Amino acid sequence: MLNRIIISGGGTGGHIFPAIAIANEIKLRNPKCDILFVGALGKMEMEKVPAAGYSIVGLPIRGIQRKISFSNLVLPIKIIQSLWQARNIIKQFKPQAVIGVGGYASAATLFVASKMNIPCLVQEQNSYAGITNKILSKMANKFCVAYDKMEQFFPFDKIIFTGNPVRNDIVESHQKNQKEEKIKLNFNPELPLVLVIGGSLGALTINKSIQAGLEQFKTQNIQLMWQTGKNYNPVNHTFEGIKSQAFINDMASVYAAADLVVSRAGALSISELCVIGKPVILVPSPNVAEDHQTKNALALIEKNAAILVKDQEASILLVEKIIELSKNKPLQMQLSQNISKLSKPEAVKQIVNEIEQLI
Repeated sequence: MLNRIIISGGGTGGHIFPAIAIANEIKLRNPKCDILFVGALGKMEMEKVPAAGYSIVGLPIRGIQRKISFSNLVLPIKIIQSLWQARNIIKQFKPQAVIGVGGYASAATLFVASKMNIPCLVQEQNSYAGITNKILSKMANKFCVAYDKMEQFFPFDKIIFTGNPVRNDIVESHQKNQKEEKIKLNFNPELPLVLVIGGSLGALTINKSIQAGLEQFKTQNIQLMWQTGKNYNPVNHTFEGIKSQAFINDMASVYAAADLVVSRAGALSISELCVIGKPVILVPSPNVAEDHQTKNALALIEKNAAILVKDQEASILLVEKIIELSKNKPLQMQLSQNISKLSKPEAVKQIVNEIEQLI
């Protein structure tokens, strides 16, 4: 029985949404369980976690800035303050276990919890462990991972291959009828539909490449459902069968309608793509720590489960690759079969099982 659990981490949606999925599964099994999130002040978890119905406290911790900055000078003070606050939070809350999902707050919270002999579990989303989870490699009791070869970062006997948590509506999207979903979205059910997603903020390279190729898509009778991201205005055009909007709320229906997907290679996005089992073209972002996205993408490319287009080559190759794949049914089928083999729809249940066993 889980009664009191701390979940710590954040900074990006790739950390926050798996954390919320874990919390939801804990609550489903243990409705009276008290769950407290510990995040970093000023980061997106301070908004997203309360919106999901959970309490959160923030630590003043920050990461080191690559540019010369005053914040780097006060970083040691912020770390000491965060460790002290984390200690007080844990002493007062008295959790049975602490779960870390990555991010600077996670490092401080799990470091303190491990020193207080409280069971700790880390959920690592990426194929290449972040600096936070590397720090915790000798402190945590278990590491739930989504990729092979993670023993280069964590003790082999502490690794459990669970996959990344994916929302239930995404898991169940494959049950929807594709043609019906196309019609609901006002697309022609007989023509191919390409879903283009670059994350909630958007991806400038992808957006520019797609914008430049609109005429070619129209000529080739290829339809687009294009999420531009909130940092970029939906594109004005008059092409029938091409829809652009800043954010897609009902992603499950759009996934079900799509014939193929163009996406960044964030860990959470890849986990969703494996679950839906659609052929995918990955354009990894070069602007993430330790080039995580390229490493995530290569883990699929090695298994012939996706097509890779480098960010710096997207303006030349992306539209061409989309058109080629949309017309190559055998390749679509092969990619779909291979990526589906990597699916872990029960990931969040396995992770909570591990937490229960740890306690």
